[in-house]
Amino acid sequence: MPPEPTPARPYRGIPQDERRAQRRAQLISAGVAVYGERGYRQATVKAVCEAAGLTERYFYESFANSEELLIACFNAVTYAVLDEIVAAARAAGPDPETRARAMLHAYFAALQRDPRSARVFLVEIRGVSRSVDKAFDTALRAIGEQVSSMVPSELPPDPLLQAGVVGGVIHIALRWIEDGYTPDIERVTDSALRLSMP
Repeated sequence: MPPEPTPARPYRGIPQDERRAQRRAQLISAGVAVYGERGYRQATVKAVCEAAGLTERYFYESFANSEELLIACFNAVTYAVLDEIVAAARAAGPDPETRARAMLHAYFAALQRDPRSARVFLVEIRGVSRSVDKAFDTALRAIGEQVSSMVPSELPPDPLLQAGVVGGVIHIALRWIEDGYTPDIERVTDSALRLSMP
């Protein structure tokens, strides 16, 4: 019978798994910052590690390559924004239009508040590779399902319509960002609401 593996010793009282998770979180935060400032294709593993204050050894402890980090950054940004959208919907009450407006306002506010995250969320994720495209599609499906569940409708769920609405709102966001976050957030919310409501 093989011997039991020796548990990793804690460093300064912090278990090894927790330290690894902390380093991974540092790299994701640094990745969002670096990709958001320079663009994914202009960034290097070394640049991300320097921003995180870690050596490349620790990068490869968590990620096989830059694409894996990009996906992790995209998911971190996407699902943080989704949490804000869901919280806004719950606070808005049961009326479907009021809820939809609150969700859209929360989405555009998040993009405006953190332009670097918005760039990772909307621009840098596109056209990198099939695996990155798949992560993007998976996230859009999850967002469509979550958003639809928060806005009651008498019509049966339509995944194709959900995809169209989410894609349309993203294109509105891209144009809004490209135009320097103009018009103001209330007007862009109104435009997206007209697209989103049946």
